[in-house]
Amino acid sequence: MTPFQMNWSAAEVEDVLARVRAYRFPPVPKGEGWRYGCDAAFLQDFCRTWTERYDWRAAVDRLNRFPQFTAEVDGVDLHFVHVVGEAEGRRPLLMTHGWPGSHREFWKVIEPLAFPSRHGGRAEDAFDVVVPSLPNFGFSAKPEKTVDQRQTALLFDRLMRNVLGYARYHAHGGDWGALVTGLLALERPGSLHAIHLTMMFPAPAAPPESAEEMAWAKAMEGIEREKGGYRHLQGSKPQSLSWVVGDDPVAQAAWILERYHDWADLRERCFEDVFDRDELLDTIMIYVMTGAFPSSIRFYSAAQEAKLRTLPEGRRIEVPTAFARFPDPLHPWPPRSQAEKGYAAITRWTAMAHGGHFSALEAPELLVGDLREWAREAA
Repeated sequence: MTPFQMNWSAAEVEDVLARVRAYRFPPVPKGEGWRYGCDAAFLQDFCRTWTERYDWRAAVDRLNRFPQFTAEVDGVDLHFVHVVGEAEGRRPLLMTHGWPGSHREFWKVIEPLAFPSRHGGRAEDAFDVVVPSLPNFGFSAKPEKTVDQRQTALLFDRLMRNVLGYARYHAHGGDWGALVTGLLALERPGSLHAIHLTMMFPAPAAPPESAEEMAWAKAMEGIEREKGGYRHLQGSKPQSLSWVVGDDPVAQAAWILERYHDWADLRERCFEDVFDRDELLDTIMIYVMTGAFPSSIRFYSAAQEAKLRTLPEGRRIEVPTAFARFPDPLHPWPPRSQAEKGYAAITRWTAMAHGGHFSALEAPELLVGDLREWAREAA
């Protein structure tokens, strides 16, 4: 393990800001809003915030808030946050992000999970919190051959067991983090006490059968038609997208912001109330400053080529599994009967009142509470 602190030089940041200022916005018909992509008026105002009000030095301090390290695991340099909390090694929790997220996604929940007595909880509910950056993302390595989700699961298991010395641990994930966590349970069940997912990923191989299951599958097909264009492109032609977006910070921001908007729970709050601009800009800057956009989107083609989205025929995950069912516009929840076809030991099936795809940012208090209760039950 090598201690890690990120840093951006004034020259590096100014180069990015100069490119943001120089971006030539294409003409957009009035009144479209977010219907066909990132809202033009929002993006222009967002770029003004980026160049005129974003305090990048404060962002560096924010991003260095928690202890971070790098370690070489099977030839891959992994970056990770490691906060030894009040648990003092007794209850490790691996938390895995997805795309277009980063380790920054968990900033609101790390301290309440590690030091619950400081946040209205009980010291005995504390975790040691480990948050890696996925390989191909952020400050982790970007190998020439993309590391897929199964390989990532094995790398993270070795990180937890061989580098950090945790014989067994709890694991949580959403988006690609859910798939990595599910595959970890499939491949290394003996390493885990239990898993906690905010998506049913990998999906059961068995098709929907009941009327309720088929209605859910039909709803998923509709969402795929409406919101799935990004996934088809990133899964089939990631290099084409990389050529178009290139290293342009505004193009990357527009593509990423559209995902945050479309996948958030906006039923009762507007987009600007759900996400703080600093947390969005911190995340976008991680992608821009590390050059992670082209390598991160290849996680989609890697999963597609390795056929990892669905459990192998006849296989089920046997590790005790909790599902925190946030109202995610991208992935509506199936009936429990469908989930049970792939998950043999569902211990929690909790409907959340609010919070969409990015639960740690949108509803951190609900996520923290559910993780605490889940770990008590899984002890």
